[in-house]
Amino acid sequence: MVKNLFSSVISQKEANRGSVEFQVFSFTNKIRRLTSHLELHRKDYLSQRGLRKLWENVNACCLIGKEK
Repeated sequence: MVKNLFSSVISQKEANRGSVEFQVFSFTNKIRRLTSHLELHRKDYLSQRGLRKLWENVNACCLIGKEK
């Protein structure tokens, strides 16, 4: 149900992929997907690296937002 709600929000904002809502939704989905993958494949070091880099990007975006 929550997924359908987000899908409808994203479909409405399809043209505005730079919006804050879309970016948060996108980062959240990527983090959830990588986390569930790593629960099954604990030794997948490339996915671990990808999750760390994604998390660094999320933190960098949060820091940029706080400066404004």
